[in-house]
Amino acid sequence: MSLQTGEPSFRQSVDLMFTRAAALMDLPPGLEEKIRVCNATYTVRFGVRLRGEIRTFTGYRAVHSEHMEPVKGGIRYALAVNQDEVEALAALMTYKCALVEAPFGGSKGGLCIDPGAYSEEELEKITRRFAYELIKRDLIHPAQNVPAPDMGTGEREMAWIADQYARMTTTDINARACVTGKPIHAGGIQGRVEATGRGVQYALREFFRHPEDVAKAGLSGTLDGKRVIVQGLGNVGFHAALFLSTEDGCRITHVIERDGAVENPAGLDIMGLRDWIATHGGVTGYPGGTYHPDGARLLEAACDILIPAAMEGVITIHNAAAIKAPLILEAANGPVTAGADDILRARGSVIIPDLYANAGGVTVSYFEWVKNLSHIRFGRMQRRQEESRHQLLVDELERLSADSGIGWTLSPDFKQKYLRGAGELELVRSGLDDTMRAAYQSMRAVWWEHPGVTDLRMAGFLVAIGRVADSYQAKGI
Repeated sequence: MSLQTGEPSFRQSVDLMFTRAAALMDLPPGLEEKIRVCNATYTVRFGVRLRGEIRTFTGYRAVHSEHMEPVKGGIRYALAVNQDEVEALAALMTYKCALVEAPFGGSKGGLCIDPGAYSEEELEKITRRFAYELIKRDLIHPAQNVPAPDMGTGEREMAWIADQYARMTTTDINARACVTGKPIHAGGIQGRVEATGRGVQYALREFFRHPEDVAKAGLSGTLDGKRVIVQGLGNVGFHAALFLSTEDGCRITHVIERDGAVENPAGLDIMGLRDWIATHGGVTGYPGGTYHPDGARLLEAACDILIPAAMEGVITIHNAAAIKAPLILEAANGPVTAGADDILRARGSVIIPDLYANAGGVTVSYFEWVKNLSHIRFGRMQRRQEESRHQLLVDELERLSADSGIGWTLSPDFKQKYLRGAGELELVRSGLDDTMRAAYQSMRAVWWEHPGVTDLRMAGFLVAIGRVADSYQAKGI
């Protein structure tokens, strides 16, 4: 329990949520503890010569569960990185992978660093040395531990790590599969950058396909016209806001950033706002909305859907009672503390939990890993054959129309869409959509049918814990 906040830490919150769900399960003696605890955490301190001196950095790689291997989880760069945070995130990865049926155990890594304080050349030296320390202990390996981007890292860092692994393991034909989230030209996959934000969109679409679930949140209808607040316009928040506003008709009325918030009841121009932030470093002065210096207070503004997409612990026991959103989707990891979760559930708010809502990233990482192991991009073998079969059907329909004298023709728009075979991006999006639908349906079945389950988070944990338990028992544990 934190003396400063009066509520559990991030790691304690994850454990409390796990325990609340496990209490409803009939697990064999000792298995609950085996699933709950983090198997191992490696702490590394290494030096890099920068600016004429040796600077020492501290990094972590936690392995929560090896019920399936390899284990999977991102590497984040932030000054706040610590062992407890990394272990909590590794635990969430275990449950997330189990819920969406990605065949991985849970892991997470972090480096205590402010990436903005170093040049690109310096970051490359630091990243390669950190990767070296992990690779030589098999904490980066295609068959054992596969990192991905997280806060403060991206395609660039993943490419450096993959290259460092290839340099150290010159005979490993599957070297590219040692890490996901790489650039396309370095073995990445189309759709990975947008994946977590796209998964948020698919999660909301699936939720709104079930009127009974929508009614539990006190809402009705479709996503069209719904007022949305997004906290954090990084990679996840930006793509979620962009897709929801341009493809589903949502109005992004507020965006909250580190330097404040911007509001427009008619809906913000997300592309324009993203470009403004990239140029000016924040939302201050953005001409397309009203600026509010106290961004955190805007979490409490009236809306239909609140999407915290930045850091953990932004909704706490201190502000939960003031949150007006009837539906909260956790695009970030752990944005709602255990104490706040109790308050929001008691008030009737519906929370779509992080272990489901932001699983788009690991799902598409799974596709990238499979692509790297198979050494062929998705769609390469079947796309043109699929187009040829569709062309045969279209030609036959048009011949029949001409022979019978009916005189109808297929619209050019239909023909263009129907005749185009699915490429890698279309297949990735299709696989992600299918994954998010199936995972939600497994959660909602427990939510509606289990007498002791009152919310989607508990339902998600029950599904995930059950699958991890089954895996351990199949191993004879």
